[in-house]
Amino acid sequence: MKILFITSSRIGDAVLSSGLLNEIAQNYPDAKVTIVCGPLVRSLFEGFQYLERIIPLKKEKHNKHWLKLLKYAFPIKWDMVVDLRNSAVSRIILAKKRYIFGGHIDKSLHKVAQNAAVMRLDHVPEPKQWISPLQRDKALALIPDGGPVLGIGPTANWIGKTWPAENFIELARWLTQDGGYLAGARIAVFGAPGEEEGAYEVFNAMRSDKRLDLIAKGSPGEAAAALSRCSFYIGNDSGLMHCAAAAGVPTFGVFGPSYPHIYAPYGAHCAYARTPETFDELIDFEGYDPKTLDHSLMTSLSVDVVKGELGTFMGKLKGLGKRA
Repeated sequence: MKILFITSSRIGDAVLSSGLLNEIAQNYPDAKVTIVCGPLVRSLFEGFQYLERIIPLKKEKHNKHWLKLLKYAFPIKWDMVVDLRNSAVSRIILAKKRYIFGGHIDKSLHKVAQNAAVMRLDHVPEPKQWISPLQRDKALALIPDGGPVLGIGPTANWIGKTWPAENFIELARWLTQDGGYLAGARIAVFGAPGEEEGAYEVFNAMRSDKRLDLIAKGSPGEAAAALSRCSFYIGNDSGLMHCAAAAGVPTFGVFGPSYPHIYAPYGAHCAYARTPETFDELIDFEGYDPKTLDHSLMTSLSVDVVKGELGTFMGKLKGLGKRA
């Protein structure tokens, strides 16, 4: 069964689309799936067991990237097309079934629910992270066996939604102190390329015998593999947060100028805390410009509030039979 799956070029959205791939894997064991995605996220799909080919589609002027895809896909008779980018290609090529993201989707729903609606499912499949053998080996080298690991993601792709570094430092120490929820755990600090400065501010504040440097240490797929070795993850709204959740790691997100009802980490093993102000309220000040903003918009979210929410979440995890 030949399936064309067209997904995002952004890490978070690509990960959140993986629930549909898992649905395909469970229902079509003879599937041969071609995945079309942005070059940045191709590594996230390298471990998918029904993968036939990955087409990393780099955006070009005048939509030439779609013409390249059409040239490849047009001669093939597809059994199914799932298009989360609403491209013309999925309407032109031959296909027995088409599931296309469009105006009929309720965009106020969580992104995974939006994706489920594309395939007209009566349930919402959780995101899932597949890890290749090579990615697993690299993750083991970066995070060797040796007890629990707290993953920390103190950066994001926009400074406005970055909780202050000193808050992450205080929280990490509180979680791993004697009597803490993750007492004695090693602390793995993650950060994407380009976000090294903020990540190292947190890393350098941790005990040298307890810290693990996972900052800009490979592809998104390799980062996801390393995240899968963590016992617990806490971080800003970012692609790393979604990778951790998709890998099944208990995940806690901190939110400010973004939309948790759409982009919170998904699943019963996930939770979040947010600023008392909404996105619109946080950016309602004179001179606001997202391109020139040079400070966090999340200072109103206190460490004490996050500690309280974490305590509630840890109790919930215990009730579910999970443990950080």
